[in-house]
Amino acid sequence: MNRYNRHIILSEIGPEGQKKISNAKVLVIGAGGLGCPVLQYLAAAGVGTLGIIDFDTVEIHNLQRQILFGSSSLGQNKAVAARARLEDLNDSISIQAYPEALTYKNALKLFKDYDIIVDGSDNFDTRYLVNDACVITNKPLVYGAIYKFEGQVSVFNYNEGPSYRCLFPEPPKTYEVPNCDSIGVLGVLPGIIGTMQANEVLKLILNLGELLSGKLLCYHALNGNLHHLKITRNNSVIQKILDEADSFRSKSINLSCETDDIRTSIENLDFSEALQFLDVRNPNELPKIENSEVIQIPLNEIESKANTLDTSKKTLVFCQSGVRSLAAVRLLKIMGFQNCYALKENAGEIQKILKKQSYVR
Repeated sequence: MNRYNRHIILSEIGPEGQKKISNAKVLVIGAGGLGCPVLQYLAAAGVGTLGIIDFDTVEIHNLQRQILFGSSSLGQNKAVAARARLEDLNDSISIQAYPEALTYKNALKLFKDYDIIVDGSDNFDTRYLVNDACVITNKPLVYGAIYKFEGQVSVFNYNEGPSYRCLFPEPPKTYEVPNCDSIGVLGVLPGIIGTMQANEVLKLILNLGELLSGKLLCYHALNGNLHHLKITRNNSVIQKILDEADSFRSKSINLSCETDDIRTSIENLDFSEALQFLDVRNPNELPKIENSEVIQIPLNEIESKANTLDTSKKTLVFCQSGVRSLAAVRLLKIMGFQNCYALKENAGEIQKILKKQSYVR
């Protein structure tokens, strides 16, 4: 009574409503920027059973927005680290951590044990997997997505409402849509959107208010604008998912951001071609490669300085570890550059090979 007093004294919730929350089972896909605030507020609200699935580990750049983690969490699996924090927040609920990837093989079995699914994923392969599994298992899906300063929230597959595929029937190619690694995200934005998702979960549990089913809420952090887009159920799209349910478990998912079609090795290059090398590291990073064929544009300036690149040449992008070069190639392809690739090697290795090829004097 003391822990949930502020809920219970609300006439719209009361003791019976809090019992519904305590009896609810919610599975959150991903304990990242969106998953962290969802989990924090659902745990605090007293959702009786929380499931967390995430195969990733906590890295220092996560701490800018993934609020369940601290320096002591670095290197830990996100699902396990999140459970430890949430158990301290509320030791009266059950929290299940699944330190593994969500796949077509385990999704259906996992979803059947929960009432509501929350999508906090950061890639389209998982997003479509989650949607299709929810359709097949007939589970409501609380969706959220973020992009730089903008966010979206909706509820799919609820009471004959539309699914995610009714809005976006097919996923884009990996390089067509940039992610947070390539374009960044305002740190508070996933907190805002994740809290909105948690709100939809509680409304679902309590059968309270007007759900965002059939509507896509769009929020812009820089001007505070909120607007809604109407989503119509597409029966043929949903029926196709159900028709293919028998083959669902045999499908595969690519969780790696390193796609073969946009990566190459410098050792495989034909140096008789017209080539230009793009260094997307920050100016203070070493080794510094001085050569007219090596253009230096930090990743965060790619959009504004892409016009300085020679589109007639094959563009080979590199950085220190390979993460930023992949992000840069995705951005360039979105901007219309087709003949560009991320190099697998780091800057030091590239410098040695370029010297050998007389590209660096």
